[in-house]
Amino acid sequence: MARPKKPGDPAAWPNPCARCNQHYQLVARWPDGRICGYCYQAAKRERGTCRCGHTGVLPGRIDGHPACRSCSGVRLNIDCVSCGAEAELYRAGRCLHCELNLVVDNLLTDPGTGKIAPELVAISEAMKNMKRANSGLTWIKQGHVREFFEQLRGHSVVTHELLDTLPPSRTRDYVRGLLVEHGAIPRNDLYRDRFNEWTPRAIDRLDHSDDRDVITRFIRWHILRRMNEEGATSRGTFLRSKQTVTVAIDFLSWLRARGVLLENLGQSDLDEWQASGPTTRGIASRFLGWAIKSRLVHPDLRLTPHRRGTSPKLDAQAQTQAIDEHVHSARMPVRHRAIAILLLVFGQPLERLLALTWDDVTIADDLVTIRLGGTADIELPSPIDEPFRQLAAEPDNHQTAAHPDSNWVFPGYSPGRHLDPGYIAGRLRTTVGARAARLGTLHELTKLGPTAIIAEFLGYSPATIELHARGSAANYASYIKARLDDARG
Repeated sequence: MARPKKPGDPAAWPNPCARCNQHYQLVARWPDGRICGYCYQAAKRERGTCRCGHTGVLPGRIDGHPACRSCSGVRLNIDCVSCGAEAELYRAGRCLHCELNLVVDNLLTDPGTGKIAPELVAISEAMKNMKRANSGLTWIKQGHVREFFEQLRGHSVVTHELLDTLPPSRTRDYVRGLLVEHGAIPRNDLYRDRFNEWTPRAIDRLDHSDDRDVITRFIRWHILRRMNEEGATSRGTFLRSKQTVTVAIDFLSWLRARGVLLENLGQSDLDEWQASGPTTRGIASRFLGWAIKSRLVHPDLRLTPHRRGTSPKLDAQAQTQAIDEHVHSARMPVRHRAIAILLLVFGQPLERLLALTWDDVTIADDLVTIRLGGTADIELPSPIDEPFRQLAAEPDNHQTAAHPDSNWVFPGYSPGRHLDPGYIAGRLRTTVGARAARLGTLHELTKLGPTAIIAEFLGYSPATIELHARGSAANYASYIKARLDDARG
């Protein structure tokens, strides 16, 4: 990537560059004049086909058009000593791709055997074939990345189990993703792995061994069993499971501080626990239900569950303003605009809309359609179709080894995965809250048509849409009453 230009300085460099006509330090004298450092770098990266038919780097200028060295008379060393191709040279006469190949081979080869583990060969080939070699070099030359591969390359076989023995880090997760994406090791359950890494630290918060044993059993026989029933663990299940375990740990710590053993738990303890803290203490009802089934406490104990449906909603006026801002904003990345539009117009959960593939989106000259988990395609009228047209023309994150052939509409930074919902929620928070936007949209949509049709098009269950419809009807009735009261007054 070219360096950002500083303001020109006519006092220091009175003679302007022959190409940009700006006042910068002049570094070369070419047939078309003296060239500044910025134009010199840009010339080494100019690629195309010269009027003579030569295809490669075109550093020269003839009548304002890029030209090869032979035609323009520009003298410039751009011949790689390793592959012989014309390219910008990086080090020791090697182009970026040849330098990347050398660094990858040196770092992934076991110095004891002179061989690369079969699984690491997949990463080696993927990185060597990257379209953006400079990104690969920048990543692999970082100290923590080199240190990680130095730990890994001495093993003849690389597996999930081996990776699990290494210290947790973003580098370990990224390399695991690369290995999975390129077929070297089987695909794992990302959120299950994150939960399993989190639980030991959470359990260690408990001071008493009996409490740690209870929570360990609760996780094994209740939380993980639920995850097994779900299949691939969703982000929602992961967050809900963490919250459930956290509240259960807080509950046991609270009982221990009061000197109450779990087997002696009484209804008065539960009532005080719930009355003396936030409403989220009701989440302990999940732990209590398991404890009753496991015969750890009296079966008649009761705890009022945490009540859902109290989250704030974006009202209709705020939605309209937010949609207008995201459709026309030039400050926001195009994919963030596309995500916000789907959120605000169709009330989709982030997890679902981030999992869209290009099989779900059809781009035609006159129409863009999208399928959102329902049975029918939905038309995106202009101008809300524009971000999707831009994404189709210029896809993100396709230049590195992480996404060689990705079909995601919103590919993420982790290999083979779409953007993380938590990351996007954080990026959108400055302009719109994801949950408030989704709930507000569903609230308004249920006023516009039968719940069964809305559910079918948006991929929701009829029961979910029916709940939002009830809330809409109640609010609309309150609105009508207020209007009547004003008229009477």
